[in-house]
Parts: sequence; structure tokens; C-alpha cells
Amino acid sequence: MVNQGPMTEATYYILLALMKPGHGYGMMQRIRELSNGRINMGPGTLYGVLTRMKKEGLIIMTGEYERRKNYHITEKGIEALHAEYERLKLLVNDGAILEEDE
Repeated sequence: MVNQGPMTEATYYILLALMKPGHGYGMMQRIRELSNGRINMGPGTLYGVLTRMKKEGLIIMTGEYERRKNYHITEKGIEALHAEYERLKLLVNDGAILEEDE
């Protein structure tokens, strides 16, 4: 299990998008789809986070074709994503108190 602090929203959605390997522009589209249009991640944010995630071993670059760099989530990235998902579920469950008086 990966021991980490809270994950940024950008990191979380990039890892979710990379459950299907892809390139930068495709990831931006996939993130928009996964968030039902709520998140429109720009290239500056995306590529900055991708660089950090590569250094952390959460993703790898699998190749480059016509200036498109393709990325894939690593086992460590999958573990981190699952850990964050479980953490977020606990937060939502704890917040159920807000609905008790409704």
C-alpha cells in the first residue's frame, strides 16, 4: 500500500484518465469526460503534473509518435489512486452527518 498525503485533484484525474494509456491531448479530453465537464485541464497544468508524476514513479512514458508522448500508469500509480479513492470515500462517509437533519 502506498503511504501518501492527500492527492491533488489534477493528479487524481490524470491517474484516472491513464487507466487507459494515452497522450496529453487525449488525457485532457478524458479528464473533461470523467469530470462531466467540470474540469478543463490546460496543457501547462497537465505537463507540469506529468513531469512530477514521472519522477515519483506513478507513470511512465511509453513512447513518442509525431510529437505525442504516450503515458501509462504504473503499479505504484494504481496503488496510489486506489488509496486516494478510499481516503475520499471515508471523507464522504464522515460528511454524511450534514444530511441527517435534511
